[in-house]
Amino acid sequence: MKIGIVGIGGLGSIGLKLAKALGHEVYAISLPQQEKMAIEKGADGFIDSTSSQSMTANKMKLDLILNTLPINHQAADFMELLNYKGVQV
Repeated sequence: MKIGIVGIGGLGSIGLKLAKALGHEVYAISLPQQEKMAIEKGADGFIDSTSSQSMTANKMKLDLILNTLPINHQAADFMELLNYKGVQV
């Protein structure tokens, strides 16, 4: 599976490591300043959530999105990253 993790903080880092340990391809979805940390923690790729170019380039790429953002936000902003039968949790 291709899994996207939104928010690479405490819970997001755990989700990233767990998904990698289970053998999945993992993409961190976060702010650009988090890219280096996400790759160091094992992410296979990075999607800049503030860049329309990055979001468009990764359209319909993911099977699952684990959304761990602890702030009020529009979860619908990430829906275009999901493939046809993808799920956001």
